[in-house]
Amino acid sequence: MPANTPNAKLRRLVLTALLLVAVGGIGAIIILGKGQEQARRSAGDPEPIAAMAKGGEAPATPAPGAKAADAKPADGAAASAATVAKDPNAPKLTARAPGQAVAKPAPIGSLDPAKARFQVTFAATGAGVERVVFSEYWRTAAEDRQARLHSKGGESAPALPAESQRYELAATQAGMAGPGGTAKAYSIPLMAARVVEVDGQQVDVYGAVWSETAPGAFVTEIVDPAGAVQLRITRRWVLEPGSFDLRVEQRAENAGSVARTVRWLQFGPCALNRDANELVDTRRFQAGYLMSPERDPAQATVIAHGATLNHADVVKQIEGGDWVLWPNAQQKEEKYGLSWFGSTNRYFALAVHAPYAPPTSDSRAIAPAVAVVEGQAGMVEHDGTQEPVVFTTAASQAVPIAPGTAAAFDIGVYAGPLDRALLTGTQPYSALNMQGLILYLMSGCCSWCTFSWLADFLVWFLGFLHNWVVFDWGLAIIVLVICVRAVLHPLTRRSQISMQRVTRQMAAIKPELDAIQKRHKGDAQKIQEETVRLYRERGVNPLGCAGGMLPTFLQMPIWIALYAVLYFAFELRQQPAFFGVFQNLGGWGFLADLSAQDRFIPLGTTINLYVIQLSSINLIPILMGVVFWLQQKYMAPAPTANMTPEQESQQKMMKWMMVILFPFMLYAAPSGLTLYIATSTLVGIFESRRIKAEVDKMDFTKPQPSKPGFLGNVMQQAMQRAADAQKQQARNAPAKKFRDR
Repeated sequence: MPANTPNAKLRRLVLTALLLVAVGGIGAIIILGKGQEQARRSAGDPEPIAAMAKGGEAPATPAPGAKAADAKPADGAAASAATVAKDPNAPKLTARAPGQAVAKPAPIGSLDPAKARFQVTFAATGAGVERVVFSEYWRTAAEDRQARLHSKGGESAPALPAESQRYELAATQAGMAGPGGTAKAYSIPLMAARVVEVDGQQVDVYGAVWSETAPGAFVTEIVDPAGAVQLRITRRWVLEPGSFDLRVEQRAENAGSVARTVRWLQFGPCALNRDANELVDTRRFQAGYLMSPERDPAQATVIAHGATLNHADVVKQIEGGDWVLWPNAQQKEEKYGLSWFGSTNRYFALAVHAPYAPPTSDSRAIAPAVAVVEGQAGMVEHDGTQEPVVFTTAASQAVPIAPGTAAAFDIGVYAGPLDRALLTGTQPYSALNMQGLILYLMSGCCSWCTFSWLADFLVWFLGFLHNWVVFDWGLAIIVLVICVRAVLHPLTRRSQISMQRVTRQMAAIKPELDAIQKRHKGDAQKIQEETVRLYRERGVNPLGCAGGMLPTFLQMPIWIALYAVLYFAFELRQQPAFFGVFQNLGGWGFLADLSAQDRFIPLGTTINLYVIQLSSINLIPILMGVVFWLQQKYMAPAPTANMTPEQESQQKMMKWMMVILFPFMLYAAPSGLTLYIATSTLVGIFESRRIKAEVDKMDFTKPQPSKPGFLGNVMQQAMQRAADAQKQQARNAPAKKFRDR
């Protein structure tokens, strides 16, 4: 077809658009995600944090239901917690330690994996958790390997890595700009008690008002101005054996002579620390909830979708004056009941959940302990820049307590990995549907294109290959390539044959197309009619070459889903490729972690290139570029004599886009993904060579019945409509000329 015909322009436009979409699909994950994150960082400071008046430093968040001049809480949030009006004439109540205030609480748990999954260190402030240090998880793959070698023993066994290298969930270190521009930092213990509201009066229990009665057990007293004890508040943290769960037994005992109505306010799950290998912020807040009793009378089904908030969206919500994270207006209108609420980062979660423990308790509702969850933002330092961090306050329902009785506000706390096998096969997580904490989903601009259902299948299939077939994650990825290529081979073969047919047929009919152009010069309608007629007679589908891109585009969802799997799947965290063969060569870090860059040559420092942070020379993205170049050099169709200089230039540009742009965009991507793409492209070269040898034996010069296919039909219909429009315009021309007279 002549290069200046509308059909040729349409074909080039379609091919260019398809290729740009393919490039953008992967590039948006890294470039746009990173750009959005940098834009958020520079958008301005969040709402300042105020300090509470006494009992230590803590951010002050309006109590559930309280209104500020510039705040817009969700309608009815206060009612869900049954706020009790404060009696202005009631004597002021305060909290005090019944004995000596605890200064350095004793820890519970152990750093020995044989004894416990983690060790919990408590804070004196609010009887909360200072840090949860895991006994078997480490910050990097190098420390994890060193710890494994140490556990094997022997004379050559290395020393155990320093305890500072263990992975931990720690208190939030938030800050704000103080008077004169000075920075003021706050350490906010995890799940610390904050306020006990008695008959509408808020009593501050965040501070040095707790005594320790045993490791993990704390008590404080609420007294009137005369020093008489009105309420005794206890918190007891119980470590479940062999579990990542903590049972928090919270009691409010009425020691006075009058009935009281009590609400319990404590810090909830905060935004967790970001992973060292993160490219974008993937932190989220998620909730599991129950339908209303009218829709689910048994209250036995916990729903874990539709209640997920990205960290960045929560920051924007709080900055907009709406601090209520649960329940929002719709959740309150639908009468949903909260079962669990958690914060996640890339691989770990901190979540409060219902104290589900049959046969003593089979309730899946966390009420009355938590009814409203609110958030506030502070500032933390990450990679040398200040960025927002969110922490939450969980408020209970208002519970009446008669004299001499006690009310329970018990909760469970999960502090552990986002391990699919653990959360789906262990109680109480399975009953509470807490596997909903796991989302193989990229945040921000690429949420729609991650294909989470495909990611779920891929993580299962990769696990099957690893556990039952090849016993190595790197080999499992390579086997996945072969499986995908085998499934797509019939389509790949058909597409490549179609491309070759169109290319050769177009070259064969070019003289006739040129003749049509000369014979009907200036008559665009006739040229279109004759061109379509010629296509039909010779069985040519001008857009048939677009089908050659189809196998690549069918693999795009797999690439994106695999990116999410390698990025989020805990099973692949710090897993080496090829049985750790490179690590056996003097501890070389090459491909030591398939969820991170391959780190062929560590640089020892980080170079900020704005789009990516360059900390190592990565080999596989470079090899991927070489494979792309080989594919373009030996397999791409060569420029033909029918091509104009413009077409040749466009073809060269597309080749270099694949060779340079893809490796650059994926340079800091998980090495498992680049391994998949490079291997798939290499296999594709051999596959294409075999198909090309088969195509060379085919004869495309014989006329064949027209089989335009979908794209061909679309083009022919468009051309026919254009021709009909021109005919109608020609028929109307005499009448229009007569009217103009």
